[in-house]
Amino acid sequence: MAETPTRSAARSAGEAAPARARRSRGPRTPRPGPGLPQPPDTAGAEAPDTAVPAAPDTAGTLVGFYRQMLLVRRFEERAARAYTEAKIGGYCHLNLGEEATVVGLMAALRPTDYLFTNYREHGYALAKGIGADRVMAELYGRSTGVSKGWGGSMHLFDAEARLLGGYGIVGGQVPLAAGAALAVSYKGGDDVVMCQMGDGTTAIGGFHEALNIAALWDLPAVFVVVNNGLGMGTAVERSAAEPELWKRGAAYRMASARVDGTDVVAVRDAARLAVERARSESRPYLLEAVSPRLKGHSVVDPARYRSKEEKDALKDADPVARTARRLADAGILSPEDRDRIDAEVTAEVEAAAAFADASPQPDVSTLFDYTYATPVAGEQRRLPADPVFRS
Repeated sequence: MAETPTRSAARSAGEAAPARARRSRGPRTPRPGPGLPQPPDTAGAEAPDTAVPAAPDTAGTLVGFYRQMLLVRRFEERAARAYTEAKIGGYCHLNLGEEATVVGLMAALRPTDYLFTNYREHGYALAKGIGADRVMAELYGRSTGVSKGWGGSMHLFDAEARLLGGYGIVGGQVPLAAGAALAVSYKGGDDVVMCQMGDGTTAIGGFHEALNIAALWDLPAVFVVVNNGLGMGTAVERSAAEPELWKRGAAYRMASARVDGTDVVAVRDAARLAVERARSESRPYLLEAVSPRLKGHSVVDPARYRSKEEKDALKDADPVARTARRLADAGILSPEDRDRIDAEVTAEVEAAAAFADASPQPDVSTLFDYTYATPVAGEQRRLPADPVFRS
């Protein structure tokens, strides 16, 4: 992990860059697959002045990270099963394989910090402290869900937890996060806005517009690109001329870094640095977490675009299994503790599924309750089957 050069260094490098003649070239040959994340070569980059060595993590903290990761894993596995049982409708995108990134990012935030995510957000809601029962109930479309049953898998929202969405439109959350950071800056205080997105979002115009305005206006925002190697089924190397996405921050003179997204402590440390810079200096930051997903883009994607070698590499990079091995090797997690945690987490997830199954459907009369934040005169609440005029 390392940062981009300073403003003056970036300016000098840009002025000295020689012009290159345009040449014809064929299609780029993709790498064998996501494999294990490789941090970029950033020899000579300077650490920020704000970097302060943190105290070593306790065994309890590390085991706590593992428990949270396992909760996300078991929750997503249970959600996949419920989808096949037709208890979850619509689209459903899972965090399988991204558990270390999810937990590490959330560990760097204060409870008062804001979070915007894309549609792959179940684990973030759990790690932000929202109960598994309310998250599962939302996936089931029940009134006890985090969005009262009207949001579903892609639109989790909890103002109290300061989770301000799941967004189904690719990149839709990025300008909104910049707007929230502007509101924080305008009102004062030291809250930070974190905006999570997938690698495909970095090709969206709103991504560049939001980063540009955040840098111009010194907004306290941390933009996190979760690079799982594939935009749906297209390898990043085939869609991005610069596949090391963290480097895009240089275009806006924004501090940026890349981190191994399968290492929960590394992600936490990288995110903590980014968040504290945004908090103390009111400067935006771009963080790329390389975190290959284990399954397809959504629960209905069989991921046939992956070779056997790629699938084997993904199994080796499984962050939950790797974390368990590391803790065991360090003498922190015994086999008995691992089995106990697994049993506790599995029971919690099964209880959440039972709660969701027993919860009522939302009443149709509540469909328009949250169209506006405050009452609006003449608001249209007519349902498709209702008459235009009533006698």
